Amino acid sequence: MSVAPVKPLIAIACGGTGGHLFPGLAVGEALRAHGCDVTLLISPKEVDQQAVKSAYGFGIATLPAVAFQARAPHRFAFGFTRSFFASRKLFSERAPRAVLAMGGFTAAPPVFAGKLCGAATFLHESNTVPGRANRWLARWVDAAFVGFPEAATRLANKHVVIAGTPVRPQFVGLDTTRCRVALDLDSQRPVLLITGGSQGASGVNDLLLAALPQLIAKLPELQFIHLTGPSDADKVRAIYAAHHARTIVQPFLAQMELALGAATAVVSRAGASSLAELAATGLPAVLVPFPAAADNHQFFNARAFAETGAAKMLEQKSGADERLVGMLIELLNDAVARNAMTAALARWHVPNAAEQIAARILQVIR
Repeated sequence: MSVAPVKPLIAIACGGTGGHLFPGLAVGEALRAHGCDVTLLISPKEVDQQAVKSAYGFGIATLPAVAFQARAPHRFAFGFTRSFFASRKLFSERAPRAVLAMGGFTAAPPVFAGKLCGAATFLHESNTVPGRANRWLARWVDAAFVGFPEAATRLANKHVVIAGTPVRPQFVGLDTTRCRVALDLDSQRPVLLITGGSQGASGVNDLLLAALPQLIAKLPELQFIHLTGPSDADKVRAIYAAHHARTIVQPFLAQMELALGAATAVVSRAGASSLAELAATGLPAVLVPFPAAADNHQFFNARAFAETGAAKMLEQKSGADERLVGMLIELLNDAVARNAMTAALARWHVPNAAEQIAARILQVIR
C-alpha cells in the first residue's frame, strides 16, 4: 500500500494588526493552492481572533507576545521569550519547512524557533519605511519581500524581492450594486467609506464627524459606511443618527471587500495593507496618515500614492476638516477625477504578489 506524500507545512507569523494578518492570509491561500499545509501564528488581540474566524482550512496558533516599548523593555523581553518557547513547542509537534514573518515584533520569535528546527525563513515588509522589527530581523532571514521599491535598500539582506503587498482574491472584480445590496444600502446613491484600519482611528473618526454637517448639507444623497474601531462606535453612531444619515457604523467589518466594493470614495489611514486593497479595488481615497506611526511610515506611504495621482493626502492638523470637505466633494461629484485616480491606482496593484511570494518560498524549500 502506497503512503500519501506528506504536505510541506509553512508557518506564517502575521499577528498584531490587520496590516500583518490579511496579507499573510493571502500568501497562505496561495501556498495552500500549491498543496501546502499552512499554520497562521497570531496574537491574542481581538482583531486577530475575529479575523481568523473566516480563515477556513488553516491551522491557527495564538502566541503570547508583546510589542516593544522603550518604557517597559522587560515586558517585551518576557513576551518574546514566552512566544519563542511556545513556537519551539509547536514546531516540535510538527516542524515547518518554512516560516514567513509578516512584520511586527510578534513575528520574530517564530523565525528564530524555525531556524533552530531547520526551516527556511522569510519576511515581508509592506511599508515604504521598514519597521524596527523587520530592520532588525532582515539580517537573519534567508530572503525578504517588500511592497514598495523604496524599502528594498533599507533592509540588510542580500536577497530582497520587490513583490508588492498581497491582497486576498475576494477584493478583485467586485460588483458595486451587489455589495451595496448586501449591506442594505441604496444601490443608486453614492457611498463614502471611512476606515482607520483594522483597529480603527479616533483621529479619523473625529475629523469626519467635524466635516459631517457640511458633507450632508452639500451631498444630501450621500450614504456612509463608518468603521470606527472598538472605542468610538457608540459615539459615532449617535452623531449620525442625529443627522438622520443613512449609515452603517461598525467597530470592525470582517467582510471588508463588501465595504470597499460598495464605496464611491474612501477616507482612510495609510497603512500599506489598506493601500494595497485600495489599489486592488481602484477606489479613490483621501489618505490621512497616522501622525504617530513609527518612523512616520504612513506619511511616506500616502505621499508615494499622492505623488502619482493615486490618492489625495491630508495631514491630521487643525483645520483639516474644512480641507477634507473640499477634497471629498471634488471626488464624489467629479467622475472624471475619480476615473483618473482609479487609473493611477493600477500602477500600485500587483495582482500576483501572493503567488510570487509563495513561489519563491516553494523554490527554496524544494
